[in-house]
Amino acid sequence: MRASASTTVLERLPWPQTPALAQLHLEPRLDVKRVVQSPYTDKPFFEKRTEPARAALTEVSFGPFRLLPSQYVLLEGDKRVPLGSRALEILIVLLERRGKLVSNQELMSRVWPNIFVAPANLTVHISALRRALRDGRNGNRFIINVHGRGYSFVAPVAVVEPAESAADENRAALRG
Repeated sequence: MRASASTTVLERLPWPQTPALAQLHLEPRLDVKRVVQSPYTDKPFFEKRTEPARAALTEVSFGPFRLLPSQYVLLEGDKRVPLGSRALEILIVLLERRGKLVSNQELMSRVWPNIFVAPANLTVHISALRRALRDGRNGNRFIINVHGRGYSFVAPVAVVEPAESAADENRAALRG
């Protein structure tokens, strides 16, 4: 059967037309409320990452370092340690579970939620973290690896609780 000149491209398609094709409108406006969604679930592909690890700890000191999770800062003395956000998130998770083995899978799911990444990414960020902490040098040992299973933070840690931190801030404000 030969299509006449007046038939549209959609009428000549080999599959049946669906209402979705009929409802397709190309409009010049941008709908900023739309979210890209997976065809397999109700969840969006991209969601804002939550930061549960930051809320759990207020301030943690170990060796010459001080971690301020709420500010997302690692300090050595009063100097900021240059460290990427993923490596900082790994450090926060390890400090939350200090002295215990944290599996590779748990670290990856906490640091890269809803994203598939190769296990090598974890290795790269752990390496950057160890380099920044100078782990293994001058007798410092912070993070150990249990091959194929995970990592553990093994150094002594001093944790400042939220109430203590607020009281310290108030005292500092009164002093100065």
